[in-house]
Amino acid sequence: MPRGTVLSLHRYPVKSMAGEPVDAAAVDQHGMEGDRKHAVWLRGGRKLTARVAPKMLVWHAHVNGGLSVTGPDGTTYAWDKTLEQAITAHLGKDVALVQDPQGLADVSGLHVTVEASRRALEEELGTPLDLRRFRPNVHVELDAEPFEEAQWEGRRLRIGDAELHIVSKSDRCAITVHDPDTLEKNPDVLRTINERHDTIFGVWADAVGAARIAVGDPVELL
Repeated sequence: MPRGTVLSLHRYPVKSMAGEPVDAAAVDQHGMEGDRKHAVWLRGGRKLTARVAPKMLVWHAHVNGGLSVTGPDGTTYAWDKTLEQAITAHLGKDVALVQDPQGLADVSGLHVTVEASRRALEEELGTPLDLRRFRPNVHVELDAEPFEEAQWEGRRLRIGDAELHIVSKSDRCAITVHDPDTLEKNPDVLRTINERHDTIFGVWADAVGAARIAVGDPVELL
């Protein structure tokens, strides 16, 4: 069975905003502690994501010491009306702030990516490929072939004392074409994933029970 280690962990306190790396995190059936529990919606109840508002990606959310959000001009906000007004002005869209303690993930609680696949895609593109384009929660190194994770649906991934049930493959979207710092577009990223890898990069998984995972934890595909 493929074995390896956790290379990095990431959480995104506000859906579609830039997140933060963490050394360790609690996980349970709702995902990672502090991950995607808040979101920005168009006023009236329609979900707003970086797919339709890429400028969301240059807002940075943090939860150490309580949720705060830093705008592209460096101003830091609490989760309140002032932030709502600032995002409305920046996006040119009337928005509302929403939250759900159970999480606001699209598919499952945890997004897992594999370093072998990132390296292979980077080689195919012939240009450096920032992992942040794919917004993983858990990024692992495994002794498996690139893109082998597309065959893992229904299996389990053991990370330290945690077990993750792999629910589905991760279909990539237009978020991946944007540089996470400059928002410059590189359509070849998504085009290559679509044409060579059937739109798949990474997997979605749910934690089986509550546990804590950390960078450097051993990983094993069961």
